[in-house]
Amino acid sequence: MSFPDTRMRRLRRTESLRSLVRETTLEPGDLIYPLFLCPGEGVRRSVGSMPGVFNVSVDEAVREAEEAANLGLGGLILFGLPENKDAQGSGAWDESGIVQTGLRAIKKAGLGSGSAKNLVLIGDVCLCEYTSHGHCGIVTKSRDDQSGEKWIVENDSTLDLLARTAASLARAGADIVAPSDMMDGRVASIRRELDSQGCADTPILSYASKFASAFYGPFREAADSAPQFGDRRTYQMDGANLREAMREIDLDLEEGADMILMKPAMPYLDVIRAARQRFDVPIGAYQVSGEYSMLQAAFEKGWLDRDRAILESLVGIRRAGADFIVTYFAKDAAKLLA
Repeated sequence: MSFPDTRMRRLRRTESLRSLVRETTLEPGDLIYPLFLCPGEGVRRSVGSMPGVFNVSVDEAVREAEEAANLGLGGLILFGLPENKDAQGSGAWDESGIVQTGLRAIKKAGLGSGSAKNLVLIGDVCLCEYTSHGHCGIVTKSRDDQSGEKWIVENDSTLDLLARTAASLARAGADIVAPSDMMDGRVASIRRELDSQGCADTPILSYASKFASAFYGPFREAADSAPQFGDRRTYQMDGANLREAMREIDLDLEEGADMILMKPAMPYLDVIRAARQRFDVPIGAYQVSGEYSMLQAAFEKGWLDRDRAILESLVGIRRAGADFIVTYFAKDAAKLLA
């Protein structure tokens, strides 16, 4: 049947009709809010390139967690800015490290998974925030006959440090550990360490296809994690490669990943869609700092309707196939959805 018997606008006539037939939904529980923890007390330091985002001390992080729980968010993902950095990033697995301390404080406040507030707490597993050089692994010098001396990020020697970090976060109260480093074999190494440390029930959320992206720029200010030399294109993925992304996901799932996280979201919606069609596991997407900041810049200029653009950007990610979304708009979106 065709027009005039078929009129597609019939089901768009009122908000109640539109709601009834809506194919993709967005709820506060689908959203994960990132927190950047820093030393001190009563610290709430704004991030210049990310309006509305702050570096917060542990006591302030507990207040943020309380607000997130009251808004019905699905959880938090925690990043750390340590007081001191070194070449190995030893602060990442320090039992008294900033994220470990934050996890214990949030749990003690009754805001974690299994409590009345029931927030899922995710510990990001990477070394870049903790290393003096800003790379995601151990760095050594090598000699190349063509290019001369250069720095390389070692893969295999980094795995033990990532595994130690994941186990430390799990012991401190992380409900999920999320390796974001893109070292080959890190999921299997983390799984073995978790199991050997009595954390067999801790799931791994792998950043399975993390692309080397210009959209991470503001995050590096927030997390103080910019590389001091070179870039991360030797270990993060080439943005042109969709088939390679599927291989990365395949390998991580074979190694024991329970869930996968796609990063960035907006420029890689096709990757999210391809993963959703191929893999029957929970899939998340990270609406990264650059996506957030460019929207914020447009809002400040009055070029976009703020409320509509926030929700539309998130619904688009859900429609592509993400079960949950890590986003700096999580609190704002939850208020709009209330």
